[in-house]
Amino acid sequence: MAFVASGHTLLRLAALAIAGITIAYFLLLSDLPYRDYTGVLNSPTRPGYDWASRPRVHPIPESNLTRLPAGPPRRLPRVQYDFSKDPKDPARDRVLVQRREAVKRAMQKNWDAYRKHAWRHDELRPVSLQFKDPFNGWGATLVDSLDTLWIMGLKAEFKEAVKAVRLIDWDNTTSPKCSVFETNIRYLGGLLSAYELSGQRVLLKKALEVGNMLYAAFDTPNHLPVRIFIFEDAKAGGLVAPEDGTLASVGTLSMEFTKLSQASGDPRFFSAIDLIKRELKRTQSISRLPGMWPGKLNLKDGFIPSGNSFSLGGGGDSAYEYLPKMYSLLGGLDDAYEEMYKKAMSTIEKHALFRAMLPPDKKGTIPDVLFSGRVTVDDRSIKRQPHVEHLGCFAGGLFALGGKLFNIEDHIRIGEQITRGCVWTYAAMPTGVMPENSGLIPCQTSNLTQCGWDEERWKQESRPGLPKGFSAVPQAYYSLRPEAIESVFILYRITGKKEFQDIAWTMFEAIQKATETEFANSAIRSVLATGETFKADSMESFWTAETLKYFYLIFADPALISLDDYVFNTEAHPFKIPKPKKAPRHLY
Repeated sequence: MAFVASGHTLLRLAALAIAGITIAYFLLLSDLPYRDYTGVLNSPTRPGYDWASRPRVHPIPESNLTRLPAGPPRRLPRVQYDFSKDPKDPARDRVLVQRREAVKRAMQKNWDAYRKHAWRHDELRPVSLQFKDPFNGWGATLVDSLDTLWIMGLKAEFKEAVKAVRLIDWDNTTSPKCSVFETNIRYLGGLLSAYELSGQRVLLKKALEVGNMLYAAFDTPNHLPVRIFIFEDAKAGGLVAPEDGTLASVGTLSMEFTKLSQASGDPRFFSAIDLIKRELKRTQSISRLPGMWPGKLNLKDGFIPSGNSFSLGGGGDSAYEYLPKMYSLLGGLDDAYEEMYKKAMSTIEKHALFRAMLPPDKKGTIPDVLFSGRVTVDDRSIKRQPHVEHLGCFAGGLFALGGKLFNIEDHIRIGEQITRGCVWTYAAMPTGVMPENSGLIPCQTSNLTQCGWDEERWKQESRPGLPKGFSAVPQAYYSLRPEAIESVFILYRITGKKEFQDIAWTMFEAIQKATETEFANSAIRSVLATGETFKADSMESFWTAETLKYFYLIFADPALISLDDYVFNTEAHPFKIPKPKKAPRHLY
């Protein structure tokens, strides 16, 4: 019997067909290459200035753009310890679950306080329960914490955060300028990592919005970026690279801009930072301390290493950190990063690392540890300053990671010694927490050999009231920094030594005791306190983005964010490492 449709039925069928075609179109769209949905990705999610369409004052012809390295990624050396070889230990697994849940509860507590009292602002004041906006008011904690929420399985919180991120308007700012460095590592890095982990395309769109804005920082006469991005000057085309640039600010753009090119297919971002790589390579051997770059660079008159202070601490730290990490992120296809790493580490080992005169432990043993100091160079001498910065504690992980990637076994040993040096500094303080900056009494031995303890020398060179081994603690505060636990995490994942998990737990308990408030965690004024610590009413976004993330991961299944699959930017945002395609299986 023939079926005759009514007019209403035909309309319903037509509507269903149109809906089906529309859904199919967008499903297909999500898997198309970048060039097929450029307009979709570059269209802002909020009204405002369209940085993607901004005319470039100092254009670079498309033919001159440097593309991502061609060819399949190399098979990189295994970095992470093979945990499958270890025997099962149910009792220890239960302990790790308890520790991991304790970290997760700390994250949940801090996030709930941020959500209630500082939502969509940069930071929570954890004592007064007010907010502050030092990073333009775009929601630094919100964006910085996205991947932490995802990794910890806080999916409802993540979903709500993504909805809030979609509302960010980069034109709605609390300042007429922004730091290129901070905007890059926190906002761009946070968006890209969360996008790769979750697949939420709106996060890639937001990353492109802020990436296009930061790309304008390179629109200078010599194509080197500004350090402070003044929005109106950028829109008017009046940016000039600074004379007072810093190594970290210019050398810590490469991972995020590379990942943005990898994720979007747009070569401009990678091309911009590849110029910086070429300048780093060109100038590495002509600084006042060949192999290292100074903290200060003159970018206005070219890429000129003008400073005389060298260190792995503030001003230079993450530029060195990114050398082996860029090698991984590019699938081993750019040997320049390996070459620069080896030259830099050789100089650092010779001039920046030092042994300190330390008191023996309860067993009468002097710890086998190393520290990284600051080096100043003048026309007559090279002087090492035995100051230990918390910022520089990432160096343990740097050496260990480079040692695995480039098959330098001695660097893994050095990385472990530096990491244990930072752990010793934590344990030596009354609160069990490391200060921002401290001075040690250096050994007077050669070739980084350990010296014995000299009580009289320490009394003569130290200030009264300090723990044994320290000569000064000029900056005694702790701002919830992640660098020490970062290296402890990396050393655990590389060596498989469970001792590092126990060290991490001791650190976590000490930090909680010293910094926890009723509602969240706060920076403290002095780690030398013997009683109640004075809370500074400050909680930077790296507390939830980095510190708590590393504490969680060291107690988690090692397969979660494996070091063979991901590489972390300096704000602890994991980026996927390109892998060679597996050969197809043949059927016979």
